[in-house]
Amino acid sequence: MLVSQLVADVDDMHLLTSLIGLAIGHLAAPLVCGFAIPSSSSLKSDIILLYNNDLNLSQQPTQRSALLLSTPQIHAHASSACAALGEKLLPVNKTFLTIDLVPLLQYQVFQKKFPAAQQFWVASSGPVCRTVDSKGVVSSSLTCSRELPVLCSQSAGFQAAAQPTTSLMIKSQDLTITGFRDQTSFKFFGIPYVDPPARWEYPTVYTGNKTIDARNFGSECIQTGSTSSSEDCLFLNIWTPFIPSPNTKTSLKAVMFWIHGGAFTGGTGSDPTFDGNAFASRGDVVLVTINYRLSTLGFLALDDGKTNGNFGLADQIAALDWVREHIAAFGGDKDRITIFGQSAGAASVRALMGSPKAIGKYAAAIPESNLAGENYATTYSLYYTIAAEVSLVADAIVSAVNCSDSSDVLFCLRGVDANTVVNLPTVARFIVVDGTYVVHTQLPVDGSGAVADIHTMMGFMRDDGAAFIGYPTDGNLTEGLIGASLSTTVANNTLFPEPSGANATLNVFNITAGVTTDVEFRCLDQATAFSGVTHNLFKSVWFYEFNRSYQLSGYDPNFPTCEAPITNEHPFGDTSAEYFKCHSGELYYVFGSMPADRPYRDNQDLPFMQRIVDVWSSFARTFNPNPDPGFLAARGFTSTAQQLAAQRKWEPVTKANLHGKPVQQLQWESVMVPFGQQEQCEFLGFPLTYYG
Repeated sequence: MLVSQLVADVDDMHLLTSLIGLAIGHLAAPLVCGFAIPSSSSLKSDIILLYNNDLNLSQQPTQRSALLLSTPQIHAHASSACAALGEKLLPVNKTFLTIDLVPLLQYQVFQKKFPAAQQFWVASSGPVCRTVDSKGVVSSSLTCSRELPVLCSQSAGFQAAAQPTTSLMIKSQDLTITGFRDQTSFKFFGIPYVDPPARWEYPTVYTGNKTIDARNFGSECIQTGSTSSSEDCLFLNIWTPFIPSPNTKTSLKAVMFWIHGGAFTGGTGSDPTFDGNAFASRGDVVLVTINYRLSTLGFLALDDGKTNGNFGLADQIAALDWVREHIAAFGGDKDRITIFGQSAGAASVRALMGSPKAIGKYAAAIPESNLAGENYATTYSLYYTIAAEVSLVADAIVSAVNCSDSSDVLFCLRGVDANTVVNLPTVARFIVVDGTYVVHTQLPVDGSGAVADIHTMMGFMRDDGAAFIGYPTDGNLTEGLIGASLSTTVANNTLFPEPSGANATLNVFNITAGVTTDVEFRCLDQATAFSGVTHNLFKSVWFYEFNRSYQLSGYDPNFPTCEAPITNEHPFGDTSAEYFKCHSGELYYVFGSMPADRPYRDNQDLPFMQRIVDVWSSFARTFNPNPDPGFLAARGFTSTAQQLAAQRKWEPVTKANLHGKPVQQLQWESVMVPFGQQEQCEFLGFPLTYYG
């Protein structure tokens, strides 16, 4: 008998023994269409999804990925483990191994999960067992009985829906949660994090079915314009590159906890803009998005002594509690949670930074485009008393549904159709000082009260305010200022020179948009950073201003002012020309979620998006937005490495540079610049020292 045949026969015996063992191990696992859903417990191994994500939407569907089982095992067991996942040992495709797989394995070496010379089982060549190393070198093994980590194929497609063979079970305490994978990450959608909420009651710990199918998004919360929303909406979603084995001790990933915006009246964690594939696969972090109650259903306060408002904020904290309790089963580290959000999501982050119920439950925060100051922005960072909220909106709401004369106003309100409630002319959408979740009228960055001692990264879009005013109807600046609810003292003021272009209305809009950005975003966001550093409140502060944007498909106010101008030479938009960098214009870049209907406008859009994902995820992993050059080299992220090497390093805000250049202006060639518009902010009543 040939030695190779003997090895093959022995291998077959191992395979038979292993399959019998797996069959026994899966007796308790759910069967879907005859397929037993595996788990890291049944496989007795961590499961890592390896995907070299360059964020290029035109190429992503054609790129391949692989599954890495880190527990060393003999070849026969490796084959059966892949089979339990509905896969095979990774076929030897030299192009994939050398181009895509090498940086993925090199990153495992960089993380010290494996030595540089580590070999991994891949598909056999006939009876000969084969391995590959972290340099992509394929070798034939003298024996199939060596114990090595395993590389399996990964056949789920890009953005593919769940299938029985791509499903995976997670066990956390008394919960069994079934999710799935696609080409880029493991996904768990629509997980209930509390019991279905009673209307205007605070969330309670989840006591429902302990077996959860998390392969589809849950309902979004009741909101205007949505026909599929529900009051039973408190779900969260998780994207992760890594499922740990409960049988092994291993390092967990940083967690990014996203709170969506939408004026506290709209939005959902299942919005495709917030898809977590890029963060999970490229950033090597676990991303969580959540739903929370909105509008009057989430923020109504009454003067009855028990309906104290902030229900949506309480939902966010309850979701954070669930994540801290269970995220380790999804590969996340509860001690490295970064809360981040944009617009009303940033306002939520800011409120959580001062909430006794939230402080200590996260390690870092990124409020993006937080509203603070005058006009529309006032209430997002300056909170009403309950009495003021009742006078401003609650009384009108109660009257509109004929509950004013009821002996039990709350009982009466609970009988009103939920969609009627959120579609009334007046709605509640304000954070209030309730004494439990919010105890100060604003975040006490002057040192007068407790704030979270965390790492922070904050900033805004250069023209954030352009979305919050109307476009002028004529070229009269004074009328334009009045129409935008701005002080007319700005007119004919040398601090605010009016452009002299041929388009008179655009000249006016340049002023009104700029001043609105100052009084609703720039001035007090800068003052927050200034005061936080002055009073030594945070572990670190990093500040940015986006000077490049790509407006969302479904949110493009005052079109086409927020779009790069289209020319014959630039049919998709000339980003080198002037255009307004508007509210929400950073989100595609931050999430790496550019949709197919937003083409790359030039050869900078894609690499800039890659860089921003790398920067945001670096902050989550290390609390420093400057990615480790070793990380970039190991991952093969040469574009980001080259871009960052060609520009000045992002410096934190410190006492030494408060009056120097503490702001990173995020653009193709990013630069450090001073806090902007300081004279203008002082004239408008919002100096850097506003908070003391």
